[in-house]
Amino acid sequence: MSCFSCFTSNEKKVAKKPNNGQRIQQPAINSPKESAQPVQPRPDNNFNKAKATPQTEPKINKEANKDNGNNNNNIAAQTFTFRELASITKNFRQECLIGEGGFGRVYKGRLEKTNQEVAVKQLDRNGLQGNREFLVEVLMLSLLHHQNLVNLIGYCADGDQRLLVYEYMPLGSLEDHLLDVHPQQKHLDWFIRMKIALDAAKGLEYLHDKANPPVIYRDLKSSNILLDKEFNAKLSDFGLAKLGPTGDKSHVSSRVMGTYGYCAPEYQRTGQLTVKSDVYSFGVVLLELITGRRAIDNTRPTREQNLVTWAYPVFKDPHRYSELADPLLQANFPMRSLHQAVAVAAMCLNEEPSVRPLISDVVTALTFLGTAPGSQDLTGIAPVDLPSPPQEAISSAPFNLLDDDVVMDRQRAVAEAIEWGTNSRNKAPLRDSSTSL
Repeated sequence: MSCFSCFTSNEKKVAKKPNNGQRIQQPAINSPKESAQPVQPRPDNNFNKAKATPQTEPKINKEANKDNGNNNNNIAAQTFTFRELASITKNFRQECLIGEGGFGRVYKGRLEKTNQEVAVKQLDRNGLQGNREFLVEVLMLSLLHHQNLVNLIGYCADGDQRLLVYEYMPLGSLEDHLLDVHPQQKHLDWFIRMKIALDAAKGLEYLHDKANPPVIYRDLKSSNILLDKEFNAKLSDFGLAKLGPTGDKSHVSSRVMGTYGYCAPEYQRTGQLTVKSDVYSFGVVLLELITGRRAIDNTRPTREQNLVTWAYPVFKDPHRYSELADPLLQANFPMRSLHQAVAVAAMCLNEEPSVRPLISDVVTALTFLGTAPGSQDLTGIAPVDLPSPPQEAISSAPFNLLDDDVVMDRQRAVAEAIEWGTNSRNKAPLRDSSTSL
């Protein structure tokens, strides 16, 4: 079985395939300071340094323990052989297939030693998610632990095989229950929708405020929000996550990556990434929950294809907020709760990043919206005092998808993730070498 130092250096360069609308990628917009930097060391060297550094408990794990009351947050990801994962998925048979995307396929399995149900994500070797994104996701989720982040159990890096093993989320993704609803399928009621929104916001709050340095998720969308059997929501797929600005820096410059319809307009235009970029994406997801519509839906009339553009005129007039409600709800929701949710979405979708609320403020605003009837009197709770909705139209200009043959360079993302892991591990207690990454 290969270790990390064995599989990062032999990556073949493959011409990028035309984008199918799943994710958007543009050349990185680097500052002069970035351009002048020397070539980053190979990830395996940095990683080995990280393992050799004296360790104390990471700050992020202290915070996670405090938030979750979980004493197992410091357990490292396990390593699996390809044969083990092939065995638990019945050799990756179609009957075990539970999902498929730009990254590859996801299979359901059960670990033989613990009898735990798991989801095995097999990365497409020719797909959008390459070795470096695989490494970033393993490093990130090995150090980030929160009840609203999907738990990474382990990984496999046998030969050219790249697989990730997660806790199994039996209800699939939010997209499955909100946007891909079958006629006979029960729709999500208002309170479950708001609970999901609150859970997703709490996951982002952990990444932005508890992780040190902060982490920008960069790919928040309905298909990346997974649900357990009680509709508790967890964020998944951290291959595009990036370290946020620190010190006196206001942003980080990055290649534009994400999903069309969810990316913040300033990030699309300039490549400047901040935590407020995630807040915008959250606003799109919240609007999907309110309306039951996709962020981008080419099957609708031209004026309604872009969800944010369609909803913007309604944001200006609170008397029209009820027009945004999903018809499947049949007006079965508290009107005050709807108004509050629309107001929060409008603020998150402001074109000006500085006017968007912090995700911690969003969590406060949404806290009571997911409360089931009878347990709290929604009509007696005053709405959270958020700034007025945006007064300038949100740009509806299409975002250009590149189809050039430039191979994506994710070296910086990996180096940053490893550096972040090194800083955290500097404070972590020594672990048994058999369980650490």
